[in-house]
Amino acid sequence: MNNNMANAYQRNAIMTATPAELTLMLYEGAIKFCNIAIVAIEKKDIEKANANIKKAQAIINELRVTLDHKYSVWEDFERVYDYIARRLLDANLQKDIEIIEDALKYIREMRDAWKEVMRLNSAK
Repeated sequence: MNNNMANAYQRNAIMTATPAELTLMLYEGAIKFCNIAIVAIEKKDIEKANANIKKAQAIINELRVTLDHKYSVWEDFERVYDYIARRLLDANLQKDIEIIEDALKYIREMRDAWKEVMRLNSAK
């Protein structure tokens, strides 16, 4: 029963989130899936590692395709997302924790920058 309540809460949080909050949730999800993949690699659970790296890749791809080209920084974001996507692909092919950690560093930086943008916009 608690699992159903948690799922309902999560669905409600997603349905009522602002676009900025949804973007933050995507970053958090990518970080979570990378961390799960790292643990899976440590435990030699290759299928679980593969599934979670693919989830992180899907999130990065979603962030890439939804970039708003009317802002001049979109190209900078595209370059970072492209790098992260390539690192995640390499990490999945090699099942290499160090490569995932490298991708995670950039995902966390993007998330932290996004949090700062949200904070500055809410202060207006």
